[in-house]
Amino acid sequence: QVQLVESGGGLVQPGGSLRLSCTASGSIFSVNAMGWYRQARGKERELVAQITSGGTLNYVDSVKGRFTISRDNGKNTVYLQMNSLKPEDTAVYYCNAPKIREAGSFRYLEVWGQGTLVTVSS
Repeated sequence: QVQLVESGGGLVQPGGSLRLSCTASGSIFSVNAMGWYRQARGKERELVAQITSGGTLNYVDSVKGRFTISRDNGKNTVYLQMNSLKPEDTAVYYCNAPKIREAGSFRYLEVWGQGTLVTVSS
């Protein structure tokens, strides 16, 4: 069973930093794009950042210049370095892989992580 396991959330003061990690595990042949979404209380889930297997990056405007997404293809792991955090960054952050190909199969799956809470508050 393919799954995404996240870590790194927590409580941080405004202006602080956090680093989120997400690793895809299971019987995997390939992972295409990986990314991070977030959902604040009472709001819809939004794409924060995404990186393709080739390294193409995409960020939501509100985090440009503050957040950096990167990945280690050999470890099927994606990272989100979050700097200069603001209270409005408070949300549950979800790792997403929209197209994972299982080993021994031509089937592609979209997989979500369980979510990790990031709270920015003094």
